[in-house]
Amino acid sequence: MTANPKPAREAGAASTPVTESAIRTLGLERAGIAAIEAALAEGGELAASFDAAVDLLRSVTGRIIVSGMGKSGHIGRKLAATLASTGAPAYFVHPAEASHGDLGMIQTGDAILCLSWSGETAELADIITYSRRFDIGLVGITSNPDSTLAREADVRLTLPKAEEACPNGLAPTTSTTMQLAMGDALAVALLETRGFTARDFRQFHPGGKLGARLAFARDVMHRNDAVPLVSLGATMEAAVLEMTGKRLGCVCVVDAAGRLAGIITDGDLRRHMKSTGNLLSEKVDDVMTRAPMTIAPEALAAEALAMLTARKRSVLIVADAASKPVGVLHIHDLYQIGLA
Repeated sequence: MTANPKPAREAGAASTPVTESAIRTLGLERAGIAAIEAALAEGGELAASFDAAVDLLRSVTGRIIVSGMGKSGHIGRKLAATLASTGAPAYFVHPAEASHGDLGMIQTGDAILCLSWSGETAELADIITYSRRFDIGLVGITSNPDSTLAREADVRLTLPKAEEACPNGLAPTTSTTMQLAMGDALAVALLETRGFTARDFRQFHPGGKLGARLAFARDVMHRNDAVPLVSLGATMEAAVLEMTGKRLGCVCVVDAAGRLAGIITDGDLRRHMKSTGNLLSEKVDDVMTRAPMTIAPEALAAEALAMLTARKRSVLIVADAASKPVGVLHIHDLYQIGLA
């Protein structure tokens, strides 16, 4: 029979050895990141090297090859994925596999980014030699400025020495956190210098919650024959028939040139029914809301949801640069793609 779990400690209770261990670990890793931040802020060697590394990586005509062994390799895989998803084509090459044929994956025009805390990782020797032989740009992230990696790299990013969170000083903990932070800093600096936008990001993240947040209005809107339209001068009877047939709770009113003149919603119908005895015979011009809220097709769907929520509306007209309605967004459509 499974024992009942221990009850959670009450707020304000004294910490246990386990939580004290966690606090100590987080403190040491935070101190490691703070040391990098301080070194960059001083404007010394690390700051100059960081600028040079971004320039080198930005200038490549091929791909950024990331490599590292052991825990540094795991950080390298994450860095390669982050670079690739933010507009800098990259992939990870395992250093041991590189020595057995995968060096062929690295071509002139590429750049190599190697991670090694000691800078003396034996498995990186062939990649380093290959980069020198074929004049491939090499950026090294290490903590040892006198190491082989630091000496051979075109740009060396020397991370400050830091205490590992592991009480034995053996398991990479603070060191890998620092490598991760430096890798993220490089990736973000690269995307900013490239002018990489949320719209660009959408190309690499079409699925899931993130994809929904980066969807465009044109991706979600009802378009073409599904857009309810009537012309100025039409009767409300025609407008109601159009609204009923398209089932979006609104109808767009356009002028002779097809430009948006107004909108009639279910709410407008209810309000005017109370004030007139013969709504269907009235002209749409007298019932519609002029200068309705619109959004561009290239706007993010998340922006559309924010507009609808702020104004407590359920439909939003998508209009092109000529003020012609090209689609209609319903708030339920935005919920269905996962924006809620």
